[in-house]
This record gives sequence, C-alpha cells and structure tokens, in this order.
Amino acid sequence: VHPMPPGCTSDCPGSWDSSSTELEKRCRLGSEVTSLSHSTSTEKSDPLDNLHLSFMLSNRLMYPDREKPWQMLAVSSTKSFSTNVTDFRDSALLRLQVGGPFVRESADGATGEYVLVQVEQTEEFTSRRRRPQQVAYNWTIPVHSEKNNQIVTTRSFEMLSRYMTITIQAVLQDNEVVPLSITHQSLYINVEAQVVVAGVILAGVYVLIIFEIVHRTLAAMLGSLAALAALAIIGDRPSLITVVEWIDYETLALLFGMMILVAIFSETGFFDYCAVKAYQLSRGRVWPMITILCLIAAILSAFLDNVTTMMLFTPVTIRLCEVLNLDPRHVLIAEVIFTNIGGAATAVGDPPNVIIVSNQDLRKKGIDFAAFTGFMLLGICLVLLTSFPFLRLLYWNKKLYNKEPIEIVELKHEILVWRQTAQRINPASREETAVKCLLMQKVLNLESLLRKKLKTFQRQISQEDKNWETNIQQLQKKHRITDKTLLVKCITVLGVVIFIFFLNSFVPSIHLDLGWIAILGALWLLVLADIQDFEIILHRVEWATLLFFAALFVLMEALAQLQLLDYIGAQTAALIKVLPEDQRLTIAIILVMWVSALASSLIDNIPFTATMIPVLINLSRDDDVNLPVRPLIFALAMGACLGGNGTLIGASANVVCAGIAEQHGYGFSFMEFFRLGFPMMLMTCTIGMCYLLATHIGLGWNT
Repeated sequence: VHPMPPGCTSDCPGSWDSSSTELEKRCRLGSEVTSLSHSTSTEKSDPLDNLHLSFMLSNRLMYPDREKPWQMLAVSSTKSFSTNVTDFRDSALLRLQVGGPFVRESADGATGEYVLVQVEQTEEFTSRRRRPQQVAYNWTIPVHSEKNNQIVTTRSFEMLSRYMTITIQAVLQDNEVVPLSITHQSLYINVEAQVVVAGVILAGVYVLIIFEIVHRTLAAMLGSLAALAALAIIGDRPSLITVVEWIDYETLALLFGMMILVAIFSETGFFDYCAVKAYQLSRGRVWPMITILCLIAAILSAFLDNVTTMMLFTPVTIRLCEVLNLDPRHVLIAEVIFTNIGGAATAVGDPPNVIIVSNQDLRKKGIDFAAFTGFMLLGICLVLLTSFPFLRLLYWNKKLYNKEPIEIVELKHEILVWRQTAQRINPASREETAVKCLLMQKVLNLESLLRKKLKTFQRQISQEDKNWETNIQQLQKKHRITDKTLLVKCITVLGVVIFIFFLNSFVPSIHLDLGWIAILGALWLLVLADIQDFEIILHRVEWATLLFFAALFVLMEALAQLQLLDYIGAQTAALIKVLPEDQRLTIAIILVMWVSALASSLIDNIPFTATMIPVLINLSRDDDVNLPVRPLIFALAMGACLGGNGTLIGASANVVCAGIAEQHGYGFSFMEFFRLGFPMMLMTCTIGMCYLLATHIGLGWNT
C-alpha cells in the first residue's frame, strides 16, 4: 500500500484496501448496495499489508462476483484527492466507477459545476521508445444543482503501465464539499476484443434460432450464459443480484397481466364473434379483410403498446382464419409488421420513442411530445400508404387458403392440440398416467380417422368464397357469445386498463407503470370473474415467452457490458466526423437511419436507443461537426422502430405473436418471418429515409 499523497486529507484516504476487519464494514450508497473500504494509511508500507493485498487480489480473481470495495471521500474547490493504483499485471483496461451527486444523461439540473477525474500513468519502456512518456486522461462529470442524489458513472481507461495515479478535484462556485465514492476494477481484454466476443455470442444465438437447433427460449438462455461467462473471463463477472436487476420486470409484468386478461376474455366467445363480424365486413374477400385487420392494428399500436395490441389481435385473427379455412401464419406476420410500423407514429407507440421524448436535453431542443408526434405521424402515414401495395406484392404467389378441406384442417389441428395437452401432463401419479394414456389413445384414433378422410376427400383450393352470405348465417349460429355476463365484466376491466394506459402517457402524476396497471387489471378481473380453477388460466400464460424475454434482457445487458453498443455508437460518430462538410448532414441521416434499423433488427432497440441518444447529442454539440440534432434523432427513431420488422426477435410484439400462435398450434419459424419481414423492413426504411431527406435536406426542417 502506498503512502498517503500530499493532496489527500485525513477525510479522504489514499489507499484502496486495508486490514480485513476494516474491509468487512459495509454500508449502502443511495440505491446501490456496495461495500465501503475505510483505510488507515501509515507513512511506511508494511510487508504484511502487501501480502494481504496480494491475497485479496487473488481471492477476487477466484471469486470475481463478490462486491467491489468502495472508498468514501470528499473533495472541494480547495481540497483534492489522490491515490496510486499499482501492480495490475496483464490488465488491458482500468474500469473506474465514481458515485456522487451527478447529473443523469436524461435529467435536468446541470449548473456548470463539475468533478474532474484525472488518470495519469507513465508508458513503460519499449524498444521503440527510449524515454518513458507521461499519459493523462481527463474525465469531467457534471454535478447536480441540488447535490442530494447519488448517481454512479463508469469510465474505462487503457492501461499502459502497472502504475497509475488517480486525482479527483471539484470545480464549484462556492467552497462546498462534495461527498463521493470510488472503486476500480481491472479488465484483462481490451475493447476491440470484447466487441469481437460479443459479436460471436450474438451470431451464435442467431444460428441456434435461425436453424431451429433448439427452441428460441433455450437459445436466449444459452446466449446469456455465454455472455456472463465472457464477462467472468475478462474480470467483470456480475453478481447474481446484478444479473437479476438487468431484467425489465415492467415488461414482464405487462405481458403476464395482459395474458391473464386475454385468457379470461377468450372464455366468453368474443373472439369468435369478432371473427364472424370481420368476415361479414370483408364480404368474404380475403385481401380486404387482411387490409382492415392490418390498418386497425397499426392505428391501435400508435396509441397502445405494440405488445398489448398483438395480444388482443392474435386470438381474433386465428379464429377468423380458422373460420375461413386460411393459414393464420401469413396473416399474423402481416399484422405484426403493421403493428410495428404504426407504433412509430406517436411518442407513446414504441419504447424508443418514449425514451427520446423523455430526454430533457432533447426537450430543450424542441423535441417534445407534440413536435415528435407531428413529424413522425406524417412520415409513417407515407410509409403505410406504400406498405399495403408492397405487402400484396410479397403475397402475390402465396396460397393463403389451406389446400385441404376445412374438415381435414380442423382435424389436424385437433390432433396437434390433444398431443400438446398430453405432453404437458407430468405423470407423477397413477391417475395422471392413466389420463395421459387416454389422451394419447385419442390422438391415435384421430390420426386413424384423418387417414380415412384423406383417402376420401379430394384437395380443393379456394380462391374466393362466393357463398359468403350463406356461410355468414351458418357461422353466426355456430359462433355466438357464450357468457354475456363475463363479457360485460371483461369489457369493463379491459376498457379501464386501456384508458389508464392512455392516461399514463399524458398524466405523469399517476405514478403507475404499464406493468402495474396490467397486473392490477388482471387481479380485478380474476375477482370479478370468480375463477374457481385457477390452474386453467395459468396454463394459458405463455411461460416460454416470459422466460425468453427475461433471458433476452440479460443477454442484451451483458453484450452492453462487453462494450458492443458503445462501440457501435462510437464508430458511427467517428465515421460522421470524417465526412465532407457539404454532404455531412445527408450522409449522417442515411448512416444513423440504417445503422439503427440493422442494429434494432438484431438486438433490442431499447438499450440501443438509450446508448445512441447521448452520442448524437454530443455530436451535435461538437463545433467541428456542426450538425443539428433534430434530423439525427428522428433518423434514430425511424430506424429503431421500423428495424424491428427485420427479424423475429427484433421487436417484442413479434415474439409475443409467435408465442401465442405456437400455443394455438400455428407457430411460425424465424425464416418464415424473415422472408416477409426483412423485405418490408428494407422498403419501409427506404421510404422513411426519403421522407427524412426531403424534409431536412430539401425543406430545411432542422429547427
């Protein structure tokens, strides 16, 4: 342990670690549970202290998921803090974390006061360099005006030697004292290597999903495990508590609550009734019906969450297709594509838009709810107008009708449902084993009946239902509302839930997240419906989908810890800076648009948007670049929202739709979605790019 530097007072100790009794003292800093190490330094170092420090370092390497020791200190305009970091062999990066009353990236309260962190090191002797060179990094952290919040910020520095000096000082208007906490960690792989590892892991997950080697939920779990293993190898293994905190429980609560609501709603026969009405409106014609469904889905998703829209529309669409003897897969893919397009139209339609309009710096630039919605709504309307003809072109040679008579299709689906039901029974007792055997015997009997029907019936391909009026009368007798009392309760609860969804977007004082609203609505409906057999409702919940999202959240956060998102943002900014000045804005819009679209089709668009916003803001503030921020932000929003149509896991609504369809026996694969979704993504992004260039370059709407 090095002696206390001259610039360090007795209140700000100069060493990182000390005796084991002092190290075990813990305290809570803000909302972060971190360990604090209070050191007592002497003028001379003791060999026992060096031995103890070496033991602690090796112990942390063996158990890297332990909490890092934090050190408390206080700085002011007249008092600084300095410490030496030594003996980090084979380390490529030094990760420094500083906690204090700082300004969040998306918050207000900057006053011009800041804390300056300076990392100095001497580059070691090499054959090319005879004299050692002093290298210094400066890190400026803005201080909040109220100085009552605790924000932890992180920065990584390249290690050129085994010895570093860290100096912290504050630049304040008054002679105040700023309390801080600090910790450090050594990483054994540089940023480029981490990005390569993250890219390999992401590619491996996509290989598992694309070729259907394993189920997509298992693929996401294996990918998150590989990412956590990579973090452990480089020396940044998170604790179990940290990994659990990475999961977005608001999204999971929203999904779970809406699944309960839809499961109870389906017991009323309302979805069958809606299917018959849609068939009546389309007068038996398929494409007018698909157009109506897609248009309604796009309009609803502009005001509701995309996931909520698809959870309400998917059961209706499946029943409608079963009634018309259509293949539901193609209709569902078309609906979810238009749901993602419609969600980009408003500030509350898609999570990336919510992140953008919530940023205080962007609000100061004039990008508020009204301005954002007005600009995006016009562009998305143009995208929708061109999307319907393009969708018809993509479906030109596809046979939407089932090639077999409806009796055979229903029989095949019945066999699939009975087999899935039998497979879900765990034969833990003799009675359950007997029930499973009976179900499997029923499957065998139905398969025998199917073989007889296939020999009797001839395949018929229907292109248009000419007897739609007669069919409507038959369908109305067959598909009716089965429980009107329960239907009134469901409509009441769902109406209140959707109304609070709307209200929450415009009235922040409600202080209820979407997840809480959905959970409370589900509990309310469970009480009103007086469900006796609760397990039946739980069986309708898509547990595989919930687990997939939980694993996906961990995977994306681990990839962010491996610097993948920061690297994409930094490379995009660096490429924009080297562009010619007369073409810089045009190429910057195109670059941000397509990078956002392609990245959002591969990774979650929420962390990508949160990463790119500060990059674009800092880029607009650079005097050498001289770019307005509005075109870049709108290009980011357009690309992040429309890029979700590129792949099956590009948007949450895609995964939810695929999960519900799979539960009904109509699951579609990654490639089935990709063959339709990716061309639609390319076309819609091209139209969106033309709209951005026409408005910002041609008309000059940059202020």
